[in-house]
Amino acid sequence: MAGNTFGTLFKLSSFGESHGPALGGVIDGCPAGLKIDLDFVQSELNRRKPGQSHITTQRKEGDVVEFLSGIFEGVTTGMPIGFVIKNEDQKSKDYSHIKDSFRPSHADFTYEEKYGLRDYRGGGRSSARETACRIVAGAIAKLILKEKNITVNAFVSQVGKIKLDRSFEELDLSKTDNNVVRCPDEKVAEQMITYIEEIKKQGDTIGGVIQCVIKNTPIGLGEPVFDKLHAVLGHAMLSINAVKGFEIGSGFDSIHYKGSELNDEFTSSDKKISTKTNNSGGIQGGISNGMPIYFNVAFKPVATIMQKQNSVNKLGEEVIVEGKGRHDPCVLPRAVPIVESMAALVLVDFLLLARCSRI
Repeated sequence: MAGNTFGTLFKLSSFGESHGPALGGVIDGCPAGLKIDLDFVQSELNRRKPGQSHITTQRKEGDVVEFLSGIFEGVTTGMPIGFVIKNEDQKSKDYSHIKDSFRPSHADFTYEEKYGLRDYRGGGRSSARETACRIVAGAIAKLILKEKNITVNAFVSQVGKIKLDRSFEELDLSKTDNNVVRCPDEKVAEQMITYIEEIKKQGDTIGGVIQCVIKNTPIGLGEPVFDKLHAVLGHAMLSINAVKGFEIGSGFDSIHYKGSELNDEFTSSDKKISTKTNNSGGIQGGISNGMPIYFNVAFKPVATIMQKQNSVNKLGEEVIVEGKGRHDPCVLPRAVPIVESMAALVLVDFLLLARCSRI
């Protein structure tokens, strides 16, 4: 199976399945001398872990990370950082009913066809539980970015048709974690929570949008051809389970404007060059221009629903499948730290690459 490693210089390779003994990973390329705040790393995992509120899956996992290598006396050595997160609350019997059937919009059919077999327990490798590994690597990447005063903040901006119609510049992003849906606007958050509760009662699921804002990015990150900064950010976001869309800056709204209306004009103050507007989303020509980077990530509704659906089994026979067990009615609240982590991995990778671009 290919595709288990992300990054060029700062790399994460992850392993493990949803219902296996453990998940884990190896972080390669982390510079030596970085002080690791273990409490911070664990707090980031706690933001993603299941069972954290009534609108998330009730699977109970401590998600405690154990580092095996690459850290000595709380400081990185420059060697590969190995870690594991043990699974504690698997209920594999909840999936026995779909052992030979394909759940609609899941990876069941494609995995079966590609590999000739599949781990049906919670989706195995296709489970979003794998993203716990990304959080660990992302937390270490955030510690590197913190030394550069670079911040990465994501928040839920839309659930179904309930949309936060305010620019991130008008929001206090420090309030994002003040509610279980992780929307920094209290009134909109209450509407979102109520809606998710209704969806859950129906045995259904709902999707939405997470917006991410990166501030204090230095000018010059990104490679101008195939590895444009926004292209790699798109790759990172689209690798997250349930993600179906990515747009940066003015995104799809760009089609409604003329160039004279959308262009970001340059200005200078105290010999510091910036742009009057930021429709480009902080990236021009695939390279960061020093303005805030902002993008939207669209998540589809979770595929497992507590309703009967038509499908087929391995023999092509028509069957009825219905979700069982513990699942998120809306993945967005737990996906916020995942989006932040993947963005942090991209930025650190490009920071290291930037060291190679000039003598």
